[in-house]
Amino acid sequence: MTEINGLPAHVMLVHVVVVLIPLSALLVVLVAVWPAARQRLDIATAALAVAALASVPLTTEAGDWLEHRLPRTPLLRIHTQLGDTMLPWAIALAVVALVILVRNRRAVGRGQTRAARVGAGGEPATVEIRDSDRRHRPDPKREKMLSAAIAAIAVVIAVGSVVTVYRIGDSGSRAAWTGQFSEQPVAPSPGQSGVAPS
Repeated sequence: MTEINGLPAHVMLVHVVVVLIPLSALLVVLVAVWPAARQRLDIATAALAVAALASVPLTTEAGDWLEHRLPRTPLLRIHTQLGDTMLPWAIALAVVALVILVRNRRAVGRGQTRAARVGAGGEPATVEIRDSDRRHRPDPKREKMLSAAIAAIAVVIAVGSVVTVYRIGDSGSRAAWTGQFSEQPVAPSPGQSGVAPS
């Protein structure tokens, strides 16, 4: 994709990345650290993180196309180099979101299995616990440590993703606008009243 409505696609697609990556990062942290949010938002978070990941290569490819149609400047070079650093962060964000989704769905599945072992009327059913059931039952202490580790990783990746989006956006703004505006208000040209048409 190179152009949208006569404009370079990059200038339009970049808004998708600027919205989806920080939103995904926020949701990933939320579902990683807050069980109530995880129960409600795990699927939406994973879907959003995957959509954010898909938007990154589209945006960088459109940016590569645009780069070859602009004057080469040091600021543009910095922006394109920083732009290439977004994909690993987006991949990591999507992977963490999917790991959280899979772990949560498995936990929900185990809860449904335990609920199925309750007899009619809510009375405990007599269930023979086999050795295989004991082997597949997660160790609560290990699960808690794993959840804490995933939450810590999620926070690091979320912060890194948002900082990377900010740095890329800042460098892009500098590349596009440095030297392109006046520090002082510009007087209207002859024939202009200075009032915007209504």
